[in-house]
Amino acid sequence: MIKRVPLVAFFMGAGLSGAFASDDLPASYQALLAGTGAQTHWQVSFDRFEVQSNEGDLSAVAEGDFWFGGDLNKLWIKMGGEFDLETHGGHEVDVEALYARAMTPFFDLQMGLAHDFTDGDDRSYGVLGVMGHAPYWIGVDAALYVSEGGDLSARFEVERDILLTQRLILQPRFETRWLAESLLADMLGAGVTGTELGLRLRYDVSRQFAPYVGVSAAWALGDTADLLRLSGENTQDTSLVVGLKFWF
Repeated sequence: MIKRVPLVAFFMGAGLSGAFASDDLPASYQALLAGTGAQTHWQVSFDRFEVQSNEGDLSAVAEGDFWFGGDLNKLWIKMGGEFDLETHGGHEVDVEALYARAMTPFFDLQMGLAHDFTDGDDRSYGVLGVMGHAPYWIGVDAALYVSEGGDLSARFEVERDILLTQRLILQPRFETRWLAESLLADMLGAGVTGTELGLRLRYDVSRQFAPYVGVSAAWALGDTADLLRLSGENTQDTSLVVGLKFWF
C-alpha cells in the first residue's frame, strides 16, 4: 500500500533534511514547532463592561477573562459580576479557574473549579465544559457545575458578531441556565430557571477598544417563575445597556 505524504510535509521534510544533519532532526523539529505554533501567549479581555437600566434600578455588569498558554493547553480565569448601583449593597461575583485542552481546531474542553461570592452563602463548584466556535463563527460557552453540596446545574451561552461594516458590529446573545433540583433559599426551581436575550451594537474604535449600546431582556421560567410570583417578585426584566468591550 502506497502511503500518501501531504505536500507541505514533504517540502518541510526536504527543507529540514537539507538544512540539518540527520542527528539534528529532533532538535530541528522542536525549533520548527517553537516558530509555528508552540509559543506561549496571554490575553485579558472584557466582553461586557456595562451599565444596565433594569427598569430604573441601575446595575453594573462585568464579564471578562484571562488566559495563558499555547495552542493545545491553556489556563483560563473567568470572572462575572453584578453590582447594584442604587443601593450600593447587592452584589454577585463568580470566578472560575479552568484548565483547557484543545479537542478540535475550534473547540476546547475545560475543567476546573468555580466559586460564587454573594450577599448570602458562598458556594464552590467543580466545572466541566466546552468553549469554542460552531459553524458560521457562533461563539459557544457551555458548562456543567457540581456544587460542594452535590447540586447539579448547567449554563449555556451563544453569541455571534454580525459585521454591518468593518467597524460597526451587531452582536445577538443568548444565555440560559438549568438546575437539577430546586434551591428554595435562592428562589430557584428545578429545570430551566431562566433565559436572557441581548442585542448590542458596538463600534470598533480600534480592534482592542469598542463602546456599545443595546438592549437585554431576561425571563424567569418554570418553577423559578412560580416561586418569584408567589413572593411578589417580577419574572421579567428589560434593560437598556451602555458599555465597553476591550482587551489587551
